[in-house]
Amino acid sequence: MRKTTIGIVILSIIMIGMVIPAGFSGEANSVVITYGETTHANSNYKADVDSFFKSQSNLDLSSATEKIITANDVNKISSSITGKTYSSSQIFSSALVDLNDNSKLQVSVDKSKITTITGDMYISALKSVGITSGHVYVTSPVSATGESALAGIMNCYEVATNVEIPETVKEAANNEIYTQAEIVENSNVSADELSKLVDDVKEVVKENNTTDHQVIVNIIYNYTVNNNINLTNNDIENLATSIEQIQNVQGDVNNYETKVSGVLNNTTGSDSLKNLLNGIFNK
Repeated sequence: MRKTTIGIVILSIIMIGMVIPAGFSGEANSVVITYGETTHANSNYKADVDSFFKSQSNLDLSSATEKIITANDVNKISSSITGKTYSSSQIFSSALVDLNDNSKLQVSVDKSKITTITGDMYISALKSVGITSGHVYVTSPVSATGESALAGIMNCYEVATNVEIPETVKEAANNEIYTQAEIVENSNVSADELSKLVDDVKEVVKENNTTDHQVIVNIIYNYTVNNNINLTNNDIENLATSIEQIQNVQGDVNNYETKVSGVLNNTTGSDSLKNLLNGIFNK
């Protein structure tokens, strides 16, 4: 009888190994760090960034998967959105994604170094992608706006989950970040006010299932009036274009969410696996 029980346990473990989502096939990809190439090339810069990650996450970084985000990676995105291009000496922002802490999406930003993009802005952009779990940490060894960090964050999720984010979705999320950064830097609107505006408007647009540019413009304008927020017509137009783009790629977002849900969802992820293993060994 004992041999039969042991055999069942072994067979069960083998079967579990066949159905565990790719992101949980080992611990190596549960924590991923992307370093800006300027930061990675400078040992002092890298040490500063690692110090922030260690103090905030309490993780052993020696087991983390590392990736380098290059100027070329950033320019592929920024040049088509803002027209800006960066050299290899200008890529500082770095990010860590911890999928072990995935009850909800959290973003911790080093406010002493990241000057423009807030945690709420990153959360809003990541939710536009379809990411709703994991703990993200963002920092830089020198002052940086944090715009380019989103490219690294999304890269972290791709490495951690082995699921590629569609290019259309990446572009829409980055456009959202760049648009908000430009408005914050060139207006009197606070980052918190703008982030809430974008979140609330996206919800209304999604509920109405509209991609009509003028309808979105009107929704934004009414929101600014009702909440006493001073945006220029140009700011409203740019925000409307950004939100319209996000709404237009919802099909791609939904497809990505379906593929990645088994890895990022606690119900089908590590907790359910732990419960299943406990049940087997209890027997």
